[in-house]
Amino acid sequence: MLKIIDRYLNIITMYRLILYYLLVLLLGAAFLSYLGILHYSVFSILASALFLIVLSWSTNTLFAAAYQAPTNVESVYISALILALILTPAQTPHDYLFLGWAAIFTMASKYLLNIGKKHLFNPVAIAVVITALMIKQSASWWVGTLYMLPFVVIGGFLIVRKIRRFNLVLSFFIVALFTIVGIGLIQGQSVISLLRIALLDSPFFFFAFVMLTEPLTTPPTRTWQILYGALVGFLFAPQIHVGHLYTTPEIALSLGNLFSYGVSPKAKLLLSLEQKIRLTPDTYDFVFSKPPRFSYRPGQYMEWTLAHPRTDDRGNRRYFTLASSPTEDTLRLGIKFNDHSSSFKNNLLSLSSETPIMAGQLAGDFVLPRNRQQKIVFMAGGIGITPFRSMVKYLIDRGEKRDIVLFYANKEASEIVYRDIFDRGRSVGLRPVYVLTDQAKIPPQWPGLSGRITAAVITQEVPDYRERTFYLSGPNAMVTAYREMLRHLGLPSSQVKTDFFPGFA
Repeated sequence: MLKIIDRYLNIITMYRLILYYLLVLLLGAAFLSYLGILHYSVFSILASALFLIVLSWSTNTLFAAAYQAPTNVESVYISALILALILTPAQTPHDYLFLGWAAIFTMASKYLLNIGKKHLFNPVAIAVVITALMIKQSASWWVGTLYMLPFVVIGGFLIVRKIRRFNLVLSFFIVALFTIVGIGLIQGQSVISLLRIALLDSPFFFFAFVMLTEPLTTPPTRTWQILYGALVGFLFAPQIHVGHLYTTPEIALSLGNLFSYGVSPKAKLLLSLEQKIRLTPDTYDFVFSKPPRFSYRPGQYMEWTLAHPRTDDRGNRRYFTLASSPTEDTLRLGIKFNDHSSSFKNNLLSLSSETPIMAGQLAGDFVLPRNRQQKIVFMAGGIGITPFRSMVKYLIDRGEKRDIVLFYANKEASEIVYRDIFDRGRSVGLRPVYVLTDQAKIPPQWPGLSGRITAAVITQEVPDYRERTFYLSGPNAMVTAYREMLRHLGLPSSQVKTDFFPGFA
């Protein structure tokens, strides 16, 4: 069952999955209202949502035009639907006025409350904080009810599985529940009552799955994400207060966002294409100018936004690993195309130096170990080789020796890219092993391996494999198969790192 779920998750972008999830929640709420289970009318739920969508889209369009900024329409709809699920459905003109201000503040915060084009706050959370301060109306978080719980939890699990933020969510769960129960016991409340309220009659799960995991305001690496989840979890407890000011979910998240901003890379770059290099018939390198003082670690990724007309259902954002090394003067992306490439890729392929592309959200833990004595195995398939190009070029430029074996699998020899870099990497301890999987297309006197990379291949080529950390990068099915193979070889998960970023599709 999980394999079927993962197959679906791999072909849908993160933003599209969240959008569908929120729509299901809204329609589920309307259905429960129709049955009389929720006490809001179907009309008020749907009319409020439509009002928020229209006003959010209109406000965002005006700000985007004023700031000449690329925009992701999906993110507008996502914000509007979140507002529809946490603000009480409107019954009166005054209620619609509140919804209107919340929508305007949400969209405005994306453009006004940022530093260097990087968000300071989750737009919805800070908008609700502002409405509470300015017009004395705040979120009811009505989505957090027992009857909505099945919809919230099932869809939320899919989101967290898609974006691989289990550590973040788990740290939030543990600290929030520990704080709520601990303080409650001190105040004389029962554990059962505390857990029932926290888990069944609050926005606990919706907040964790949707609000907490929002990528643009989440720290970039696993350790910081765990600390971020723990901090927000502590502040989420309703008993936490300073004087007469008690924390709310939106206040907890906004304070956590400040922490996240402090520990996250601040860069959001507007880049121009310098060069487009054809590596194979269907693979290209895109080389961009690198801003001064921009730094990153080899193997990290960024979110790339390319505004273009007739955007298809995969949107105008993608996550790509930087194939360049921090030692180079440019930023490089290696991208593979096919007959069914998205509108994003098709427009990227025709990109000119006059059309800017935005890169931000630098993140990722798929980086070289700090211990230079740690032995490593790189395993890549197809264009999954890009992070290893970054790492090896970095080692070459710095003259830093490491004990690394690289398995690089492709169907045929013509698909191998960056071979010049990897062959040069021998000077710093790299041993490249090229593997061709299409037996019918193996050239005469092929010096590498042929067929699939099996456990027998690993034990033969890397006798000391138990002493090494394995880095896996490539198509999800390949990475999953390699990880399972290494597990059967007795390697613990701590010795296996996979290249992952949200919104892989």
